[in-house]
Amino acid sequence: MRTRNVLLSYWRWPPVLRLFVSASALIVLFGALMRFIEPETFRTVFDGVWWAIVTSATIGYGDIVPKTVAGKLAAIGLIILGTGILTAYFASVSAAAAARETAFTSGQLRYTERGHAVIVGWNERAREVLLRLARHDASMRFVLIDATVPSHPLLNAPVHFIKGTASDDAVLEKANIQEARFLLITADPHKAEAEADKDTIVTLLAAKSLNPSVYAIVEILTGRNVQNAFRAGADEVIQTNLLASFAMAASLRSPGAASVWETALYRLDGQTLCLLEPDEQQIGQPFAAVQQQLLKQNVTLLGVIHGDHGAISVAPDRPIQQSDRLFVLAP
Repeated sequence: MRTRNVLLSYWRWPPVLRLFVSASALIVLFGALMRFIEPETFRTVFDGVWWAIVTSATIGYGDIVPKTVAGKLAAIGLIILGTGILTAYFASVSAAAAARETAFTSGQLRYTERGHAVIVGWNERAREVLLRLARHDASMRFVLIDATVPSHPLLNAPVHFIKGTASDDAVLEKANIQEARFLLITADPHKAEAEADKDTIVTLLAAKSLNPSVYAIVEILTGRNVQNAFRAGADEVIQTNLLASFAMAASLRSPGAASVWETALYRLDGQTLCLLEPDEQQIGQPFAAVQQQLLKQNVTLLGVIHGDHGAISVAPDRPIQQSDRLFVLAP
């Protein structure tokens, strides 16, 4: 019964593992056999194993060779059996590597690491986000989910591609959303704004149901759906139409203002906008004093965020409070 269970277990192993075990067993068996047949030529079992390896691999160094008829017959058997098994093993390894690479580029390979960021939707915004973050944070890993591109669209970046609809639980699980740290959902540029927002919120609900703690950032195109996104569990909402209209209005009021803003954004390659918690020494000091202190560290204080609605203050005499967050431009 035990032998039968072992055999059944053996045939359930992956083909590559079965071939490896078979080849290893064959090499050890013939190595021990040659030690038994020709003890003067093969002084140790290791000598026999070494000979079996180089013989079955068709290398044949010739440093140890059988001298008796029995030894030569054993060598013939090893060549017939061992060469075939090793060839099959290396062919299986190559096929498995090729299949894995095909699955990776086609978006079928499951992602197994944790602490990553999941990006939903492939468009120019997603491309810029991935390239910019990959340039400035080499430790961060990304999973891109999209159903429209035929294969991996960004092979030169640390991005794992999953092909499929992000509102599908199976696709999100393949992206390992349960272990993700961030989720960014971009709006589908191929759909009407209201329809794109609807898909974004449905995807957000699906992701939050699988990982309620993931920090979700969503792109919303219509103002009336902002609150719906927050109700669905969004931690942060980006209104791209609002940002674009702000730039357009600025240019209409002051021609060239939007171009200057765009140029400034492109030149932030060495720096980034971020929120910092004030330290104990900064609490109680006026905004202007803290701004001067941070400038010495090559950090520019742009404003102080306070209140539940994220109100921003730049009053120079306003003291920094413990509940404030510093909005800075930092290296």
